[in-house]
Amino acid sequence: MFARRLLPRRSQLVTPRSRIHQLIASRAFSTTELPNGIKLAYDLHEPSNAKEGSSRNAPIIFMHGLFGSKKNNRSMSKVFARDLNRPVYAIDLRNHGDSSHDPRHDYTALAEDVELFLQHHGFKNSTLIGHSMGAKTAMAIALRQRVPVANLIPVDNAPVDAALKSDFGKYVQGMHRIEEAGVKRQSEADAILKDYEESLPIRQFLLTNLIRTPEGTQKFRIPIKYLANALDNMADFPFNDPDEARFGGPTLIVRGTKSHYVADEMLPTVGRFFPKFEVVDVDSGHWVISEKPEEFRNAVVDFLQDKE
Repeated sequence: MFARRLLPRRSQLVTPRSRIHQLIASRAFSTTELPNGIKLAYDLHEPSNAKEGSSRNAPIIFMHGLFGSKKNNRSMSKVFARDLNRPVYAIDLRNHGDSSHDPRHDYTALAEDVELFLQHHGFKNSTLIGHSMGAKTAMAIALRQRVPVANLIPVDNAPVDAALKSDFGKYVQGMHRIEEAGVKRQSEADAILKDYEESLPIRQFLLTNLIRTPEGTQKFRIPIKYLANALDNMADFPFNDPDEARFGGPTLIVRGTKSHYVADEMLPTVGRFFPKFEVVDVDSGHWVISEKPEEFRNAVVDFLQDKE
């Protein structure tokens, strides 16, 4: 195991937006229908010099966290496509974004969806990046060994059973209240959510799930009931014996130093599941990517720039 603290440095993350748009070819979101009946929506971000068929070569699969969507990773996906010259698929996991809703929501089901997605597209040498729920999904895929995975980047989550912060339960309560109130403006929804979350950026993140109904009221596009019932599942991990499941590929754990999800005492377990892992510490809370985007970008690019 190799651990290092990531120090800020000058990066290309601040490239003007117009320049990024010149360098990256982004498409409107697409949908892949899987054999299990689930439809996964995704955004594909390709380097501007991508050749025909190059999207099959060493793709990066980017997975969001609980209550998130592919939109959360749009800017970072464009940066990775540019800096690493690789296609990036930002996926909506089931029950999130524009993907299918289903009562079952656990890491085995999430992993199976992404495995079927990789098989459908014929990907052979993928890098999996996931934050929080997406991190555990990525780790489960790597350990299940149903599809070839080249390397792995879990962000602020560990392969252990660990209770979610109570905040997630409060978010569900707040979302229920918003729908019951029949609000018509996002500002009204935000006023209700203040009782459950003080942080404006986190409230804005949660409210990206709001859509306007034909009646003019605001409603969450995610199935709140399904996800509320799945909170205990999101605290679990489907593997508990590193002697029975191990991923031997390069693995980078990116963790927030102000977060408890990857505590020092968990690292021996991480090492047994992922013997070729290293750790990068970022001075942030759980929302590593949005809190410290340049530091996160530096960590990932440094790790992947010599890997195909």
